[in-house]
Amino acid sequence: MEKRKLSFWDIWNMSFGFLGIQMGFALQNANASRILQIFGADVEELSWFWIVAPLTGLIVQPIIGYYSDRTWTRLGRRRPYFLTGALLASMGLVLMPNADMFTAFLPALWVGAGMLMIMDASFNIAMEPFRALVADLLPSDQRTLGFSVQTVLIGIGAVIGSWMPYALTNWFGVSNNTVEGEVPLNLLLSFGIGAAILVISILITVFTTKEYSPEEMALIGANENEIEEEEEESSLLNIFSDFKKMPLTMKQLSSVQFFSWFGLFGMWVFSVPAIAHHVYGLALDDHGTLYQNAGDWVGILFGVYNAVSAVYAFFLPAIAKKIGRKMTHAISLFFGGLGLISIYFVPNENWLFLSMFGIGIAWASILAMPYAILAGSIPAKKMGVYMGIFNFFIVIPQIVNALIGGPIVKYLYGGNPIFALIISGVSLIIAGVLVVRVKDVDDKVVIVK
Repeated sequence: MEKRKLSFWDIWNMSFGFLGIQMGFALQNANASRILQIFGADVEELSWFWIVAPLTGLIVQPIIGYYSDRTWTRLGRRRPYFLTGALLASMGLVLMPNADMFTAFLPALWVGAGMLMIMDASFNIAMEPFRALVADLLPSDQRTLGFSVQTVLIGIGAVIGSWMPYALTNWFGVSNNTVEGEVPLNLLLSFGIGAAILVISILITVFTTKEYSPEEMALIGANENEIEEEEEESSLLNIFSDFKKMPLTMKQLSSVQFFSWFGLFGMWVFSVPAIAHHVYGLALDDHGTLYQNAGDWVGILFGVYNAVSAVYAFFLPAIAKKIGRKMTHAISLFFGGLGLISIYFVPNENWLFLSMFGIGIAWASILAMPYAILAGSIPAKKMGVYMGIFNFFIVIPQIVNALIGGPIVKYLYGGNPIFALIISGVSLIIAGVLVVRVKDVDDKVVIVK
């Protein structure tokens, strides 16, 4: 049995839930730091609060991958997991900006950090099975298209999520004024709308996508001449043995992922305070209306880089076909690194659009190329667990940055977070150099004469 080729709209529906996931993820990335600052966090403490996000991913993703490989229900193999994750994430989206409601029990800052943990754990529960679903259902020659369509939908969702606070204030007159310790109304509404769209988009994927049964997957694996491993007793501890036996391609991609996500984490954590201070000229402890305006503008900028990534993702399959997936990823990461470094040199906030162009190119490639390269080296019957293990190389660099980022900003950069963005840019360039040595086992390059 061979995997059937899917139409573009089949692939679109299969990945549509990612639009809602990324909308919620974008709301978190663009606004979690300023919400935590509203609740009392200092700038050098932000990375420590953000550490709960990658820590939960480190624990959750391999476990979800392991069990989704061994699950079959009326909803299928992967769908029960991303539906559960979406419901939990929507709860976190509603409760995080409303953390001040729980001050009778705990400080709002700690409640907000707890909701951040719930959100990110839930996004991890939803994201990993989506990656595995594309690898499950698509033949090798459609995988780049599949992950690129995911990237398009991620970009669309992220644009909506990133722009929503600004749009509600500037287009619909919703107030972004805040009093001490309270999140402005435009953020409260944005997170609530994001939660609703997240659930609806996931349901569209759940009800329009049919998965292969375990019996069909076994036949597909036999047809693809997979090496049958000695049957092992089913145990969650097998994750550790699978980690030791990971394919060479995954090992080589690990360093690429480390520097890519180290840089991305620094950008997400420090963009609002860095741009407010370095570009807008505000004091680091100023969280008033001008700071909220700067935060809304960062949301617009994040929307721009996600819009660029959505457009660029359409061209990724064609570019990769011409120059190879590795070179496509390397060049894209260089653009992202230069974009981040350029933030230091811009004369005003409008020039930041140019910086976001480079970052958007890198983001599109980061969301598609490593997975397209990886999928061809993984046995189909262990796609979920290896996709989960691959997440180690996403969350570990974020944990490292979370631990050292704040102290470095405080003691090495003199409290100025703009230098954290410069280091993030350098990190993306290093990742671009490292990807060239990766072995892509099923890359198809067209030699142009």
